[in-house]
Amino acid sequence: MNRQKKLKQLFKAKAKKASAKLAPKSKDQYISKADREKLAAQAAEDSGLPRES
Repeated sequence: MNRQKKLKQLFKAKAKKASAKLAPKSKDQYISKADREKLAAQAAEDSGLPRES
Protein backbone atom coordinates (compact mmCIF):
# COMPACT_ATOMS: atom_id res chain seq x y z
CA MET A 1 0.00 0.00 0.00
CA ASN A 2 1.54 3.31 -0.91
CA ARG A 3 2.15 6.07 1.62
CA GLN A 4 -0.57 8.48 0.52
CA LYS A 5 -3.23 5.78 0.49
CA LYS A 6 -2.21 4.66 3.98
CA LEU A 7 -2.31 8.23 5.32
CA LYS A 8 -5.71 8.82 3.71
CA GLN A 9 -7.00 5.59 5.24
CA LEU A 10 -5.72 6.57 8.71
CA PHE A 11 -7.23 10.05 8.43
CA LYS A 12 -10.58 8.61 7.37
CA ALA A 13 -10.57 6.16 10.29
CA LYS A 14 -9.80 8.92 12.82
CA ALA A 15 -12.52 11.13 11.36
CA LYS A 16 -15.02 8.28 11.56
CA LYS A 17 -14.18 7.63 15.23
CA ALA A 18 -14.45 11.34 16.05
CA SER A 19 -17.86 11.67 14.41
CA ALA A 20 -19.06 8.50 16.17
CA LYS A 21 -18.12 10.03 19.52
CA LEU A 22 -20.13 13.16 18.75
CA ALA A 23 -23.18 11.22 17.57
CA PRO A 24 -25.99 10.80 20.11
CA LYS A 25 -26.12 7.51 21.95
CA SER A 26 -28.83 5.20 20.66
CA LYS A 27 -28.96 2.94 23.71
CA ASP A 28 -29.42 3.66 27.39
CA GLN A 29 -26.57 2.93 29.76
CA TYR A 30 -26.56 -0.67 31.01
CA ILE A 31 -27.73 -1.20 34.59
CA SER A 32 -26.62 -4.46 36.19
CA LYS A 33 -29.14 -6.89 37.63
CA ALA A 34 -27.96 -6.22 41.19
CA ASP A 35 -28.34 -2.47 40.73
CA ARG A 36 -31.83 -2.93 39.27
CA GLU A 37 -32.83 -4.97 42.34
CA LYS A 38 -31.44 -2.26 44.65
CA LEU A 39 -33.42 0.40 42.78
CA ALA A 40 -36.58 -1.72 42.96
CA ALA A 41 -36.06 -2.26 46.70
CA GLN A 42 -35.58 1.47 47.25
CA ALA A 43 -38.70 2.26 45.25
CA ALA A 44 -40.71 -0.28 47.22
CA GLU A 45 -39.33 1.09 50.48
CA ASP A 46 -40.16 4.65 49.50
CA SER A 47 -43.70 3.79 48.50
CA GLY A 48 -44.28 1.74 51.66
CA LEU A 49 -45.48 -1.34 49.82
CA PRO A 50 -43.94 -4.75 50.56
CA ARG A 51 -41.75 -6.07 47.76
CA GLU A 52 -42.87 -9.30 46.12
CA SER A 53 -40.24 -11.84 45.10
